[in-house]
Amino acid sequence: MNQRAMIAAAATSLMSLALLSSPAMAQDAGKEKCFGIAKAGQNDCANLSGTHSCAGQSKVDMAKDEWKYVAKGTCKTMKGMTADEAKMAAKKV
Repeated sequence: MNQRAMIAAAATSLMSLALLSSPAMAQDAGKEKCFGIAKAGQNDCANLSGTHSCAGQSKVDMAKDEWKYVAKGTCKTMKGMTADEAKMAAKKV
């Protein structure tokens, strides 16, 4: 194997490792998605309705289709919903 191929293989391995270990790819085990509690511009990622696909793009406070990660077991105390509950609430509207 020539030097150029070895460098390319090493770089590919490092990039793959970085992607797999990033927080965006691997959810922390002590967290859960909580819908309906995010303030405008403070959501964690894409919404259920598919109108955007990035964090920080919610336009309305407490939109039922927007979510944030919270400590596991705390969503209900914040008056939040699970993904299934948020989907059901969206169907009723």
